[in-house]
Amino acid sequence: MKNYILALDQGTTSSRCIIFNLQGDNLVMEQKEFPQHFPNDGWVEHDPMDIWNSQLEVARTAIAKLGISPKDIAAIGITNQRETTIVWEKETGRPIYNAIVWQCRRTAEYCDYLKADGKGPEIKSKTGLLIDAYFSATKIKWILDHVPDARERAKRGELMFGTVDSWLIYNLTGKKVHATDYSNASRTLLFNINTLEWDESLLKIFHVPGSMMPQVLPSSGFFGMTDPSLFGAEIPITGVAGDQQAALFGQCCFQPGNAKNTYGTGGFMLMNTGKKPVFSHSGLVTTIAWGIGDDITYAMEGSVFICGAVVQWLRDGLHLIHTASETESIASTVEDTDGVYFVPAFVGLGAPYWDPYARGTILGITRGTTYAHLVRAALESMAYQTADVLAVMRKESGSEMTSLRVDGGASANNLLLQFQSDIMDTPIIRPKCIETTAFGAAALAALGAGCYKSTDEIMSNWQIERRFTPQMSQMVRDEKIREWHKAIRACSGWAQHDLI
Repeated sequence: MKNYILALDQGTTSSRCIIFNLQGDNLVMEQKEFPQHFPNDGWVEHDPMDIWNSQLEVARTAIAKLGISPKDIAAIGITNQRETTIVWEKETGRPIYNAIVWQCRRTAEYCDYLKADGKGPEIKSKTGLLIDAYFSATKIKWILDHVPDARERAKRGELMFGTVDSWLIYNLTGKKVHATDYSNASRTLLFNINTLEWDESLLKIFHVPGSMMPQVLPSSGFFGMTDPSLFGAEIPITGVAGDQQAALFGQCCFQPGNAKNTYGTGGFMLMNTGKKPVFSHSGLVTTIAWGIGDDITYAMEGSVFICGAVVQWLRDGLHLIHTASETESIASTVEDTDGVYFVPAFVGLGAPYWDPYARGTILGITRGTTYAHLVRAALESMAYQTADVLAVMRKESGSEMTSLRVDGGASANNLLLQFQSDIMDTPIIRPKCIETTAFGAAALAALGAGCYKSTDEIMSNWQIERRFTPQMSQMVRDEKIREWHKAIRACSGWAQHDLI
């Protein structure tokens, strides 16, 4: 029996490949960062070829390092940065513009126009999403409006749109398959999560030709075979999910009320809401968690735009640290932030504020402030933003959520997780495998390939590594949250043009 599942984890700042066995063990991991492009304030782009080439490279390297034959791999699972938008030529496969990344805020003013035009209620009722530059639809429109001849070519059926999963599937299958899964489709503002189809009315609102859209398939199931020239053998692609939904699956949050938070480039909290969508009135979004066969599972989500990326900025922007892993030891040299609050709203604020005009702010600096205080404030900013989302999610769902499962790179930081537990007054559970995004993709692929018969088999591989419990007094907690919200108010609307 083929005992290996290859997970492609295409993230915002790097491409990774992890190969798991069917017991859920992480056997080998390869990672490669790729360039980020910032053409203007609030704009973020990637070269789609950097995405593809880096992902292919780490997959080949991982297979070679483990010393297995591609014929030993039962299936490939793909998980990806969501909402990031790529448009390419149907005939050649060449992108017509850089990928516009989910973080990019260039379409914020157009979103304001749509809100003022009263489009919000219809869009939310059909997609579960808010009108925001975060999602794919306005990015597609921007490319069609700004690349010469793009709109006319799209109308002639010459262009394809895809989120990153579609782009990888297209290239992995030798340009044979143009497809996505339910979870990624539900992040575009163009997919009706009630009827499970691209919505003609939404396509008209955003001026996107329906011919550009990929086929939508269940998250666990057959997507296509890889081109044999890539790995030396054909390998079936049988699992695809956006990174946050994959993490929810990888955390075995299979029951309504189960929730997880991922500390990646952004921070993303998702709660399984079962077989029916639950719509938020307080800044959360409703999304499809996954589709297996004819069964659709929905989730409620709160998205924080800048989470682990703040640590990357400390490293690459300020050169305060050399590696992300040293933030814990540096932050531990001080008892607290000494009154410093850091709101990392580099590209605006996500849930529950949805303020595209907020900008990064550091408050409370004195002559006594050291780089250790700044590092600690950066770590604590992840926890504060997560706590804001949890507070709304508890209210909206009616669930007390007795614990929160965590994953992602920054979840290895014990200081962060203890502060997270303290500021939320909630136990935090870290699994033995914190690579749950990749594991979720692998598990969906194993299920789709028939290696697992049910989610019960996946659950048997999930184990707790450590539990963090609250140690902070309510009085201290309340004071810190009050100061945090004061910092949020200070950075709100900073980049918005004054109206005269």
